[in-house]
Amino acid sequence: MTVVVVGSGHNALVAACYLARAGHDVEVLERDEVLGGAVSTVERFPGHLVDRGSSAHIMVRHTGIIEELELDRFGLRYIDCDPWGFTPGSDGRAPLVFHRDLAATCASIAAACGDRDALAYRRFVEVWGPRSARVMRAFGGGPTPGRLLRSFWGLDAKDGGSALSREFLQSGDALLDTHFQDERLKASLAWFGAQSGPPMSEPGTAPMVGFAALMHTLPPGRAVGGSGALSAALVRRLRSDGGVVTAGDAVTALRRDGDGWRVYTASGRNLHADTVIAGSHVLTTLDLLREGGFDAAVLDDWRRRIRVGPGIGMVVRVSTRSLPNYPGSSVDESARGLQFLVSDRRQLRLAHGAASAGDLPPRPVVLAMSFSALDPSIAPPGEHQLSLWAQWHPYRLADGSDWAEHAEREGDRIIAEVDSYAPGFADSVLRRYVQTPVDLEREMGLLGGNVMHVEMSLDQMMLWRPLPELSGQRVPGAPGLYLTGASTHPGGGVSGASGRSAANLALRDLRRTRFPLLRRR
Repeated sequence: MTVVVVGSGHNALVAACYLARAGHDVEVLERDEVLGGAVSTVERFPGHLVDRGSSAHIMVRHTGIIEELELDRFGLRYIDCDPWGFTPGSDGRAPLVFHRDLAATCASIAAACGDRDALAYRRFVEVWGPRSARVMRAFGGGPTPGRLLRSFWGLDAKDGGSALSREFLQSGDALLDTHFQDERLKASLAWFGAQSGPPMSEPGTAPMVGFAALMHTLPPGRAVGGSGALSAALVRRLRSDGGVVTAGDAVTALRRDGDGWRVYTASGRNLHADTVIAGSHVLTTLDLLREGGFDAAVLDDWRRRIRVGPGIGMVVRVSTRSLPNYPGSSVDESARGLQFLVSDRRQLRLAHGAASAGDLPPRPVVLAMSFSALDPSIAPPGEHQLSLWAQWHPYRLADGSDWAEHAEREGDRIIAEVDSYAPGFADSVLRRYVQTPVDLEREMGLLGGNVMHVEMSLDQMMLWRPLPELSGQRVPGAPGLYLTGASTHPGGGVSGASGRSAANLALRDLRRTRFPLLRRR
C-alpha cells in the first residue's frame, strides 16, 4: 500500500510511523520547512531552542505510543515536571505546590488553604484518578459507542451510572464548588482545566478539571531539547522504516482516482496513493477536497457546522537573565512545572467574556513555564527561557483593528502580569517573541488562532468531533481518506492517539480488502 500523509503534525507522524512499521510505502508532505507542526522547536534567540507551539507533554505519556514505537531508541527523553503545578502565595498565605506525590501536595494545600481542603483534594484524586484513567482509555481508539461503553464499564456502577453521567456532564466550576472551599485552589485547578480551551463554566468541562488527578500517576513531561524532540524522534523512527518526509512542498489538492487518490503539490508533483492520511486542520482538508472536485455543497454544509471559535489565546516567549522569583517560594517549588498565575476564577471569567465579545482581556490570565530550569540545553549558560501562555484572546477584534497594532503592547501586559507575582521579572527579560492568534494561524496553520483546531465544547467532542458524520475519522464519499489531528477525537493537546487510530483504521480496511471473508465476521 502506498500512503501519502498530509502534514507533519505529531498525530500525522504517529500515523505514518505505524503504517511504515507495518511495511507500507509512506511519504509525509509538509508545507512548512519546519517539521512537527505545533510540536516543534526552533532557535528564536541566539542559543535558545524555543517551542513554536506546545511546551509540556501530558497526554502522550499516558497512551503507550512512546513505548510502542520505541521512541527512546530514536533520541526521545522526558524529564518529569515535579512539582507539576505551582500557584504563588498571596496576602501572606503560603503557595500551592502540586507535587507528583499526593501526600506532599495535600500538605501544601493544608498549609495554604486548611485541612478541610487538603482532605477534599485527597478524595478528589481518589475519585477522579480512576475516572481520568478511563477517559484516557476512551481516547485510545475511535469514539464508537461500544468503545466508550467498554472504557467506562463497571466504573461507579452502583446506581446504574446516573450519578457518574451527571458528574461527567457538569461544569468544571460545579465540580470545584462541590469539593473545595478555597477560591485560590479552585482557580488553580480551573486554570489547569481551561488549558483545553473552554471556560470551566461550560457543561461537560468537569473531566478537564478531573484530569489533574492523573498528574499524581504520571506528571507532565518535558522533552529534552524542546517540545519538537517528540516530532524529531517520530521522523527518525519513520525514516528507519523506509518512510520519506518532504518539507516545503504543500499539498494543493486531493482528487479521487479510481480506487486510489491523486495528490497534487505546490511544486508540481502529481502522486498516486492508495491511502491518504490528512493531518491538516479539518477545514484545510475540506479545501483540498474542493480543489480536487469533491461535492461543493456537501463541503459547504460541513464547513458551516464546524465551529473554530473566536480564538483561545496567545503566547510570549522570552529569554531572561534569571527565573521568576516568587516571594516566599523556592525555585525548586516554582520553576519545574506549570505556574498558575491566578488567584480568583473571576479573572478567568472576565477574560473569556471579553474574548467572546472580540475584546482583549481586562487583565491577562497567564500560565508561565520555565523549562530551562529542567533542561539547561535549551538556553545558553547564564540565561533562562520562559513561555508565557495567556487566555483568552480573540482572533478577530471587535473594533476591526489589526493584531499587529496590539501585539507588542499585549506582550508588555503579559510580562507585567508575571512581574506582579514575581517582582523584578520584567527587568530580567532580554529578548521576546510575541505570537498572537493571527501569528499562530500564519505560522502553523492553526486556523482562527485555535491551538485545538476546533472548539473543545461538549457538542464537538467524542462522537461529535468535529461532526457526527466525520467523527469516525473517515470522510463519507471519500474511501481511502482518513482524518487525524486535533480536529478529530480526542481533540487538541499532545497525545498522538488520533494518529494511531487513523493508522489502525487504514490497516483494518486494507486487511478487509485483501481478505474479503473478514467482512462477514
